[in-house]
Amino acid sequence: MNTHFKLSDIQGNILRGYRRNLVRHLILEVKDKGAARRFLAAAVDDGTADSPKITRDVTWEVRPPYCFNIGITYEGLRALGTSSRHLNTFPTEFKHGMTKRAIKIGDFGDSAPENWPAPFDQPDRVHLIASIHSDVSEHLDQVEAEVAKAFTVLGVRNGRNLPEGRVFFGYVDGISQPRFKRVIDPEMADVDEPMDPLGTALLGYPTRQEGVLYRVPTPHELGFNGSFNAFRVLEQDVVAFENYLDQAATTLMDHPKKHLLADPDNLGRIGEGLDMFGALREVVAAQMCGRWRNGVPYELSPDAQFPETEVSPTNFDYTHASRCPAGAHLRRANPRGGPIVQRIANYTRRLIRRGMSYGPDFDPKNPDNAERGLLGSFIGANIAAQFEAVMCDWINLGLQDPNITGANDPLLGANTPETSWFDMTLPDGDTIRIYGFPRLIYARGGAYTFLPSIAAIKYLSELTD
Repeated sequence: MNTHFKLSDIQGNILRGYRRNLVRHLILEVKDKGAARRFLAAAVDDGTADSPKITRDVTWEVRPPYCFNIGITYEGLRALGTSSRHLNTFPTEFKHGMTKRAIKIGDFGDSAPENWPAPFDQPDRVHLIASIHSDVSEHLDQVEAEVAKAFTVLGVRNGRNLPEGRVFFGYVDGISQPRFKRVIDPEMADVDEPMDPLGTALLGYPTRQEGVLYRVPTPHELGFNGSFNAFRVLEQDVVAFENYLDQAATTLMDHPKKHLLADPDNLGRIGEGLDMFGALREVVAAQMCGRWRNGVPYELSPDAQFPETEVSPTNFDYTHASRCPAGAHLRRANPRGGPIVQRIANYTRRLIRRGMSYGPDFDPKNPDNAERGLLGSFIGANIAAQFEAVMCDWINLGLQDPNITGANDPLLGANTPETSWFDMTLPDGDTIRIYGFPRLIYARGGAYTFLPSIAAIKYLSELTD
């Protein structure tokens, strides 16, 4: 049984980010398994005029015009002809699929699968999600046309990078990503994140938990070197977010300790031209996220979005004395080595996060209700132990810290104005509790997919029945 790590056997979107300006996700159905298998066979070879080549994780001397990768759902593996014996070796949550796990990950109410638009309203027909990354829209069109010859295209989701690497809520995004032992990524050369074992992302390798390896589905050539992805279409309610910042700042203007949140003599360090009200809005946004909107970690610069000396965007940890609130979004999703109840879980629920924005530009001077948000991929070796555990235990229950248990994540959580609360920190050790924020991010579709290795795609292409 081969367990040797070979980077060229790994799909390229797992261990590195492509950093392209555009993405197109094609939601596909297998109608003709013979045509689908022939497409996969060509895609793992050198590609043909009718099928693009699957992008491996290699260091390019010349960047390719586009990158192409696939994820396959449980129903997709079945549609391609995978035997029941081997299908049964995949994890339960993957077999159930995202829609049947909705309550666990906070997809209820307006986020419930019954409210998802096509094609995610028919999850049994979603067999593959093919992702094309490029800087040129014509390349996306070209690859889509090739894919459509072998699959039925049920839906298309287009994403793009916003200026300065921001998302619609105004935060600089994509700063913190895992680094992996035995993987050299020039794009991560200046990142201070700790090294993660390969088993964080890939099946068949050790994890951070001593002696724990996630089960590799059979046969070995199908499961080994694979990964899992929670693909999510997440609508961001930008109008509600900006309105809540107004609401919170209005309340804080009457608080006797507001000067501890924003020094009235140094408002320029929070933002150029801001008055106290505007500065308080930015402080609320920074504490809710765990970073200022320009990406500076709140932990390292709690009093200034523009500190007097440069700070690292990634080299920090949380302590009992941290100024970054325990309930902040980034601290919930990645508590690093800081104090949490489940001490064994530090760094064990790491996820690779890839994402691009979708929808029209947002003009704060002329707000509108158009749908806009994030096309996100949350990649790991085990959906339940990583993605679902983070979403359930940390994002929506706050079980990692008794001071936040019972409160949901202020940005990503399943909140309601009647029950939501968030504790802001002050330099004197006191807190100010703010209330009444609505749900700000809604699920609008998604699927659990298996990201097969190059060898596994070849195996699937050679199935006969």
